[in-house]
Amino acid sequence: MPEYIHVSLAWPYANGDMHAGHLAGCYIPADIYARYHRLKGNHVLMVSGSDAHGTPITVEADRLGVPPSEVFEFYHARFLETQKQIGISYDLFTHTDTENHHRIAQDIFLKLLERGHLYIQQQRLLYSETEKRFLPDRYVEGTCPICGYADARGDQCDNCGNLLDAVDLINPRSKTDGSTPVVRETEHYFLDLPAFIDRLREYLSDGKEHWRPNVLRVSQNKVGELKGRPITRDIEWGIRVPLEGWENKRMYVWFEAVMGYFTASVEWAHNTGQPDAWKKWWYNPDARIYNFIGKDNIEFHTIIWPAELMGIDGLYATEADGHLNLPYDVPANEFMNIESQQFSKSRNWAIWIPDILERYHPDQIRYYIAMTAPETRDSDWSWDGFVTRNNTELLAAWGNLVNRVLKFAHKHFDGVVPDPGELREMDRAIIEQVESGFDRIDGLLNAVKLRDALAETMALAREVNGYLDRAPWFKVVKEDRQAAATTIYTALRCIDGLKTLFAPFLPFTSQQVHEFLGYDGALFGEQAIRTYQESERAHQALTYDPSGAIGRWEPGNLPVGQALREPQPLFRKLEPSLVDEERARLGQPRDDVPVPGGR
Repeated sequence: MPEYIHVSLAWPYANGDMHAGHLAGCYIPADIYARYHRLKGNHVLMVSGSDAHGTPITVEADRLGVPPSEVFEFYHARFLETQKQIGISYDLFTHTDTENHHRIAQDIFLKLLERGHLYIQQQRLLYSETEKRFLPDRYVEGTCPICGYADARGDQCDNCGNLLDAVDLINPRSKTDGSTPVVRETEHYFLDLPAFIDRLREYLSDGKEHWRPNVLRVSQNKVGELKGRPITRDIEWGIRVPLEGWENKRMYVWFEAVMGYFTASVEWAHNTGQPDAWKKWWYNPDARIYNFIGKDNIEFHTIIWPAELMGIDGLYATEADGHLNLPYDVPANEFMNIESQQFSKSRNWAIWIPDILERYHPDQIRYYIAMTAPETRDSDWSWDGFVTRNNTELLAAWGNLVNRVLKFAHKHFDGVVPDPGELREMDRAIIEQVESGFDRIDGLLNAVKLRDALAETMALAREVNGYLDRAPWFKVVKEDRQAAATTIYTALRCIDGLKTLFAPFLPFTSQQVHEFLGYDGALFGEQAIRTYQESERAHQALTYDPSGAIGRWEPGNLPVGQALREPQPLFRKLEPSLVDEERARLGQPRDDVPVPGGR
């Protein structure tokens, strides 16, 4: 029976290009997981989008001297192209400035207000007397009151990771002009999080053995400390508060951005002409919702978003629909450092994805990130490791296996799958080893242990190489053609299975292998950037169309006599000199990269 799997990804702020940290934190893991479930024949809905609001956008807009809308629209377009190139197969990648998102976010606000989950409170905030405005948290820097880091932001310390209140910063200063702000009072709506403590504790203790220990520990520790959080702010860019007298305030971005998982699901259903289809994931008790995020967003997805969902349970539903689903799992990844140093946008210490896509195959990037993914601890992007893994694993163990077996079949067996005759014990053993690997790797993937699943798959590829080293084929083809045919048939059967096991990780080259083996059609569906017209304006989104996909999560069973296609190398060797070249790029200005406003 097919399952309903909802894959939700953190929404990136549309204020700069995507980097390796984005991919390692959630985008590649989520795509692997979605593709795996599609191969299993499950009903997958994978959504995310650009975070169009919040001070990261306005800070960049102020720096460039352009409107915030120009910044987010520029980077949203770049996100679409980048993610399409790297193969992130969204059913919908939209953004938070759509009419759909505004409307539903306001409905959620009003539902929480109606049910008594919001209250008004005076708030002490930092006010710039030189700029004549309250300073949003990202417009303030100062010394972290917890760890003493001198350049903590007003909302969070990048050094210790703790969420902060800007008024608690030591020696605060305005990022705009360096002036010292003063504390003034203003009025805002707050979300009554303490009212949800008992339900959240029950949620976080009920059947969460499948959660990553760090995610569960952080979440359970935070619940007892919950206080009301402001959900509105004094800012001009964002979603309007739908109440008379509050026209000059906007919803806090942390409050409305997480709603995007829900609003994007509704938008997808509308775009596909099945307006109630989103309920199959949100009101179906057998559906599973996975939130793929980085560790700095754990609290928002395991506490705050579930509390919001508890508060609006039944929204847009009939009595027969039941209850809104809460996240089934939040497989948050740790951070990926770069050459043993933390990512830094200001120092340009980053691996920018649009940049490296110009020099490397997307599957080379996907493979390295998946094999070094920070699933349980921080990991490190090392250019030496990138080159080594490409050459010794992707190229030597997998690409060369495919190439030499298929070339041999073309040269000696007229480019068709040869008749193996009677299989020998060693042939049956290696086929069984690959086929039994499906169950082991299936279990790892289902448990979101993606790095282990890929390592197991590569280990199987090495086993098939070992089989070829032992079995008669290359040297005996002229003396014992049947023995060589048996070996080549066996190797092709194994490659057919490995192609599927690699497919969630390496979708582009797995499709090539699929075609080399003589199959027609696509393992996965089609990705496209489409334009959707709302009542006031159009917007672009990245979508996935599963129609025509023929992939199956099952071992290969190539028919004897099937015509094979002429193979081409899957991967190229990377020269060691690339390591120094790439390291030299780190920390250097990106002078040739376009920015909003053409500056």
